[in-house]
Amino acid sequence: MCPYPWYQVMRLSKDKKQQRYQLVIYDKEHGVYPSSRFFATTPKTVRKWLMRFIEGGYQALADLSRRPLYSPRAVPEDDARHIVKLKSKYKRLGADQVKALEDLATSSKTIRKIWRENGVSSRKRRKKHITKQNLREIKKQFALFERVCEDTKDLDDIPEYYPQMMAKNLPKVQYTFREISCGVQFLGFSVERSLTNSMLFAGYINEHLRKYDLIVENGIRQTDNGSEYIGSWSAKEPSAYTLKIESEKLVHGTIPPGAHRFQSDVETVHNLIEVDFYEIERFADRRDFMEKAYTYQLFFNLERPNTYKENKSPWQLAKEKRPDLPKEALMLPPVDLDELLDKKIANPAIGGYDVSSAPWLNFSIPRSSPLKRCAICKMCCIEWFA
Repeated sequence: MCPYPWYQVMRLSKDKKQQRYQLVIYDKEHGVYPSSRFFATTPKTVRKWLMRFIEGGYQALADLSRRPLYSPRAVPEDDARHIVKLKSKYKRLGADQVKALEDLATSSKTIRKIWRENGVSSRKRRKKHITKQNLREIKKQFALFERVCEDTKDLDDIPEYYPQMMAKNLPKVQYTFREISCGVQFLGFSVERSLTNSMLFAGYINEHLRKYDLIVENGIRQTDNGSEYIGSWSAKEPSAYTLKIESEKLVHGTIPPGAHRFQSDVETVHNLIEVDFYEIERFADRRDFMEKAYTYQLFFNLERPNTYKENKSPWQLAKEKRPDLPKEALMLPPVDLDELLDKKIANPAIGGYDVSSAPWLNFSIPRSSPLKRCAICKMCCIEWFA
């Protein structure tokens, strides 16, 4: 005889069907009453499981659903069908959003349950590579320099560069201009981040683009909401940077607060230049820094293939959009904004921003002139003018 009551055995059992099957087999051999005494249960329970086994076999020994046949609080059929149709309308929205948009009385949990029961609950997330591919196709449609991102990069958090920066008075902030359809980048450097430097950098770039007829009217120059671009957060008038952009009939667009992914194009090159340039190069002084920065920029714009843009360089992509584009349009030297500001202060009569920040480089340099080779591209700067 079983020392434990049948109810206790069932409550602790992990496989109730197996226990009930043993009861049925014993009953067939010994009868109802001996089985009830042996398993410490009632004859009624033995007969119940014997009849279920005869009618439905082993699977019939499982517990039956205790769900009521009728629920007075159940969602009406018409409302359930309407909720199912809403899923096809709001394909990728969740139950909470659909409930709010349609002002439904049904709870979000019930909405999800109805979708699940009707096989429409799957909300497939768009694959990351598909999203990137779609964005690349959209960016291809923009004209050259129609959409541009600008941002700054702090250089004092790069371990390989920091000791050189402090010992040799090298720039502490990088100003980056990046065109998003082809990936062209231009650089500026300074010892501080400021609205004045951003304005000078914008003017320097605008002068160069105007020279090669590359300013697209109503094109967007996008930045974050840093004070170096928008000025004071409480300012009631456009900043000097904004006015400089709008003077060329461009639009200064800012990203939503905290939405740093909107600046992904320029943030990407910030990571690349840190790995390709700052962590590798060693600089003798500030002049040597500007030389090597120019060489790297030439390498990036004219030679470096971009795996996310058909494995082509910015120069190749730009030529596809503008076959008549001269190579010099992508060869703007990086600007030393501190030096440029000193010149503007020393001589206020000087107009324009088309001032070379690298006076040691000149477009009239003979091909035989010796120049240092870059550790990145292994090419002499003079070779770019061929």
